[in-house]
Amino acid sequence: MAQFNTQLEGRKPILLTPGPTEVDPVVLREMSHFAESHFSQPFCDTFGEVLTMLRKLFQCYDPRAQPFVLGGSGSLGWDFTATNFIEPGESVLYLSPGFFDDAFEMCLSTYGARTTKLTVDFGSAPDLSIVEEELKVHQYKALVVTHVDTSTSVLTQLKPLSDLLARSSPETLFIVDGVASVGCEDLQFDSWKVDVAVTGSQKALSCPPGVGIIMVSARALHVAETRKTPLTAWYASLPRWLPIMRKYEKKEASYFATPPTQVVRALHASLADILSRPLSDRFAQHKRKSAEVRAAIEGLGLNLVALEPGTQANGVTAFWLPEGLTSELLRAKALERGIIFAGGMHSQFGSKYVRFGHMGFSVVNEFGAHIDTGIKVLRDTIIEFYQNRSRKEMRLADCEFCITNDLGENALVLAQA
Repeated sequence: MAQFNTQLEGRKPILLTPGPTEVDPVVLREMSHFAESHFSQPFCDTFGEVLTMLRKLFQCYDPRAQPFVLGGSGSLGWDFTATNFIEPGESVLYLSPGFFDDAFEMCLSTYGARTTKLTVDFGSAPDLSIVEEELKVHQYKALVVTHVDTSTSVLTQLKPLSDLLARSSPETLFIVDGVASVGCEDLQFDSWKVDVAVTGSQKALSCPPGVGIIMVSARALHVAETRKTPLTAWYASLPRWLPIMRKYEKKEASYFATPPTQVVRALHASLADILSRPLSDRFAQHKRKSAEVRAAIEGLGLNLVALEPGTQANGVTAFWLPEGLTSELLRAKALERGIIFAGGMHSQFGSKYVRFGHMGFSVVNEFGAHIDTGIKVLRDTIIEFYQNRSRKEMRLADCEFCITNDLGENALVLAQA
């Protein structure tokens, strides 16, 4: 399906942000599916297959675990996590390498969790030794981490964290924000003993926005079902949604709230394509394209935001701009050439760096050359900036020469011209 070509491939601009991302024309076609009842058997069949395919995507093979697909954005997974698995007053250790980690922590606090946030320098990943020391001092209900923080393009390696929890605090729930990683980074739900992983449809899954996706382990389900305090949410209630998801996975109709039928169909098309080949091939393809992007950026004399090679995400690259070039200006120039990049999100540094998204359909659809086009546009834009700056510096040098040699006001004006 990734080789499918239509006139949509020739349209401009190309969206190279870390979400939303470009969508396969076949997936877009499913978004125009005729209206249907969420009780109809064809839709129940489609929804059931989506839930089954999500198990394969997350590499979760425990039949007692349960995927959830809810109408909303990936951020709905935060509310679902905060209200169902953490009771008010319980302690949560939060690892914070960027903007989205801070937002998830605010969500947890809103529902009453007592959060301890371990922050790192901008562009760094969490230090496991500091995490281990914290786990020795306090008992936490959950450890929460963002797999890829799109504000910095920092990748936090999950397996070392999983090993650390197994060694130091096995009772602690392992909760992962995979909104920017599921579909482009390896996430082995079972092997790495993840308890909750949340994502959305609009990033590496290359599906239109509209559903939040949550994978929940058997252990986390038991925690939610045996909680002592009442739930503080209605729509994001696991007890309300669990029987609905179980029935739909059996391809039987059920109801709590209406699912977004067209988005579910689009997600079905996207997952079918993703799972049509080994996940390892998909991850390797993202890794290769990511390396190409980073090499092009560094070849322009620019520095990456992510400080260490092992912490650079494979679906998005954040990079610092040369002095004098703002994010707003670069993105405006790139848009003139048909490419949309994303600006920085940090309150202090936001205008000083840009994010280049390379995930999902734009990576696997090499026929469309989205990433290669993005690299060319970035290179042309940066070179143009350097050339303009060089000409400006030459004019300033001429001015300084005139002033130094006391050639008078008329000569200065001539040199400036």
